[in-house]
Amino acid sequence: MTDGTPADILQSPEFGNLEANVNFIDESGLVTKTSRVLEIGTGRGGMLHLLRARGYDVHGVEISAERVAEAQGRFGDLPIQLTSGTALPFPDGSFDIVLSFDVFEHIRESDAHLAEVRRVLRPGGWYLLQTPNKWTNAIFETIRWRSFTRWKRDHCSLHTKKQLRRRLNAAGFRPIFDEVNVVTPFFKSKVKQYLGSPGLFIMAVINPDRLPSPLRTNFYVRAYRGD
Repeated sequence: MTDGTPADILQSPEFGNLEANVNFIDESGLVTKTSRVLEIGTGRGGMLHLLRARGYDVHGVEISAERVAEAQGRFGDLPIQLTSGTALPFPDGSFDIVLSFDVFEHIRESDAHLAEVRRVLRPGGWYLLQTPNKWTNAIFETIRWRSFTRWKRDHCSLHTKKQLRRRLNAAGFRPIFDEVNVVTPFFKSKVKQYLGSPGLFIMAVINPDRLPSPLRTNFYVRAYRGD
């Protein structure tokens, strides 16, 4: 079990761009002490641990038994159920908020996923998600994997902003796209790891946080579930 502070966890590269994701949640103002929250794709447990440390009623699901064991080994008995994002083991209308970060792009059956998210949300609930932009991520992953096709097995459900809006609308959500700054120490270290000094130079010249919304490296979306 880790004894790291929240600040340590936010800066740890093991938990992805947790700093940007937490900022998104905080800036939305939607997650409160009275909210019942579900995180889909808890991974190594960083987000779930931080939210529970704040006193939130939050539960998680994860598809990887190895990740569940790792998360609970780090943070104790976190409430994580082993399942996929297309078969959520909860009754209809169980949650006020559903969260997912770096998950949607991995789910091939994205329509089934959105139907399940909508089902477990109460009317008036919100799905808060972050997912990479198809236009920018395809370039990055091609360079990272040194292949035009290998990465598509993992990032099988990338969307442009227009495609993501259309998909959410069709599933019965009203999406609102937020512009969240992603250039954190984690983001810079990832660029340096895979693109080297040229990548850092390009990022200094073209700041991803200043790009127009359709070209942002990541989409942050508040999707409202109406009646």
